[in-house]
Amino acid sequence: MAARVLSARPRLGPVRLVCVDGPAGSGKSTFARALAEVLRSQGAPAAVIGLDDLYEGWSGLSGSLWPRLRAQVLEPLRRGRPGRFQRYDWAAEGFAEWVDVPVPAVLVLEGCGSARRAADPDAVLRVWVEAPAGLRLSRGLERDGVGMRDHWVQWMADEAEHFAQERTRERADVRLDAYGKMST
Repeated sequence: MAARVLSARPRLGPVRLVCVDGPAGSGKSTFARALAEVLRSQGAPAAVIGLDDLYEGWSGLSGSLWPRLRAQVLEPLRRGRPGRFQRYDWAAEGFAEWVDVPVPAVLVLEGCGSARRAADPDAVLRVWVEAPAGLRLSRGLERDGVGMRDHWVQWMADEAEHFAQERTRERADVRLDAYGKMST
């Protein structure tokens, strides 16, 4: 996939945008970090932004997410300028410090909602990562604690609605399952 990304013409100004989407707990973050490492090993400066840092809490999949991302990160990068966003602090339930985003050769945007239709004109690759619901929930509760179960269950319902509206899985260029099996 790294070769595919690097052979694509940048669409976000000088940046190649890769969107790694799929349900929570499916392995998007792990895949995004691995892809960025491969890109860097091939000499391409690559940055990863996880949407977990941009959602406005458990109800943040829609609302201000995409307008903030577009205004603070994507549009500056399109103009060849660094972007920056305010990181959401889940424990404090509010936005915290600002995070600078230099102009990379490749920006890997990972998280639920990263490959929405609004990203299509800019994305050189849309990757869908999926895993069984039970596995995803157990991963989430292991990370966040069993006290977050109700939040996770609601998030899973919200993301399923989002993915159905956006047809995210169907529009993906590449699909990966929890075990690394790929289909296009």
